[in-house]
Amino acid sequence: MLRDNRRDGNGARFANVFKPLLQAETLPPAAYTSQAFYDAELKHLFARTWNFFGHESRIPNPGDFFSETFLGVPLLFVRNRGGQVKTFANSCRHRGTRVAKGAGNCRGFRCPYHFWNYDLDGRLRGAVGMDQTQEFDAEEYGLIEFETQCRCGFIFVRLGEEAGSVDAHLGDMPEQLAAYRCENLVLADRVEFDVACNWKNHIENSVEDFHVPMVHSTTLNKLEGGYEHFSPETRGNWLVMRERHAGTRALLNEDVRHALPRIPGLYGHAAEGTNFVCLFPSTLIALTVDCVWYVELSPQGPHRTRVTLGGCFPRESMAEADFAERAAYYFKRWKIAVSEDNDITEQQLLGLKSPFAQPGRLSHLEPLIPQMAAWWVSKMMESTNALPLDPDEAALPGDLRACSHPV
Repeated sequence: MLRDNRRDGNGARFANVFKPLLQAETLPPAAYTSQAFYDAELKHLFARTWNFFGHESRIPNPGDFFSETFLGVPLLFVRNRGGQVKTFANSCRHRGTRVAKGAGNCRGFRCPYHFWNYDLDGRLRGAVGMDQTQEFDAEEYGLIEFETQCRCGFIFVRLGEEAGSVDAHLGDMPEQLAAYRCENLVLADRVEFDVACNWKNHIENSVEDFHVPMVHSTTLNKLEGGYEHFSPETRGNWLVMRERHAGTRALLNEDVRHALPRIPGLYGHAAEGTNFVCLFPSTLIALTVDCVWYVELSPQGPHRTRVTLGGCFPRESMAEADFAERAAYYFKRWKIAVSEDNDITEQQLLGLKSPFAQPGRLSHLEPLIPQMAAWWVSKMMESTNALPLDPDEAALPGDLRACSHPV
């Protein structure tokens, strides 16, 4: 149950978000533009939930790793010798240098500064120059680890202790998506976009198709065949939009002849069309009859977002002799659609930066916008009564060091 925060001091400025759709308003513009509000999101939203980091097949083998920075925190992801995915703070326990960059495969990690060595479980195995340091215990100086769980083939990490369990966060999502056997899919390709938008602009755009005839007029709006669109369902910390249709929704009209085989064993909703899942706070997973793709949002500040597109296919499809040629048409469609969304959300942020911007009203075609905003606000106000909006309000601490925790 979403909490109505109108009784809280600063919550009054969000009261209209909690109204029924046809009476509701959007979030105040400063919620998308203010550094102070963004800093509050880092501390009271992202640090208090499970965050999505793509499909685990990105690191399929022991020793495979990749690194990236999330919310200003350098992170290191690795599959250990036992096959588990681990996540560490990518910071040497000596003097803080990153111990790895990029992606690859290794037997362990060596800090490039003073050659301290760590194994795939983050344990310190060699500390050059520390033989005379008093009361130094190498067991206490392993890499800081964050709890990591894989569900439905995807990687989830919590950066703060208040996130609870991953199963509580996902609810029945694994059961609802079981027909796709996502853990048996393989990440075929991924691409990153640097977008000058607020992360909320982008994920809100993903949960309404009101914009499709305008923004995607020559692409998605002309997808072949009709479809039946069911009422969206909000299921705790995620929501789903379902479509019933023939064929795949992952190809443009001119490319449908290149369609790959269906995912084996589909049943229920999965066999009938497409499910678009939005996992709060900032992930879209689209699942259709022959593939799964996702849009992963990594906030880089109030005015910038790293948008990652990943496309996954069944192993059986990837074994097809002409898989690479046919899969290219899928990525063509996804990249075009995401690029169009990137462009319009950049234009949206420019308008929201105006000193004359005000909260807007919503159409019956945008039912999930206020639900999503209400989830964000409720989550943040569980831990604070004061959500700063104006740029001159004192910013809350923007880093997550105080929220990180060893497993």
